[in-house]
Amino acid sequence: MQDQHQKNIATFIHLSTFTRFIIPFGNFIGPIVLWAANKDKSDFIDQNGKQAINFQISIFLYALILGTISVPFFIFKLFGGIDFIDFNGFNNFHINIGEPSPLLYIGGGLGVLAFLVFLIELALIIKASLSARDGEVYNYPLTINFLK
Repeated sequence: MQDQHQKNIATFIHLSTFTRFIIPFGNFIGPIVLWAANKDKSDFIDQNGKQAINFQISIFLYALILGTISVPFFIFKLFGGIDFIDFNGFNNFHINIGEPSPLLYIGGGLGVLAFLVFLIELALIIKASLSARDGEVYNYPLTINFLK
């Protein structure tokens, strides 16, 4: 059975991921510091800390993969009309604003997807915080368990 202090620490571990809006990489630093300082006090705190850290690492990994996949589309579109061997190709270089490029749709779609994932991430963090407040360990969906 968890006492109120342990529930509060576990809740703050999840909520500390919001420090990324103040400190760069605060979504990693906050939970790691709170978890490392308190993991030996209770198994409940240890489990919540691992879940929060695993979720943040998983989100970062998914964003990195999505960015790695999408970057070649932008590079090929950006440099598609430029001949790399003949440097006189810049004489005919122009930007056509008249018709939308498929890149516009791909970029817009990825932007909307990234925004939706961001909102879902915020909702999951809040749900995990509320679960920790109630004395439950919340398992984030699609999380890779780096810390077991």
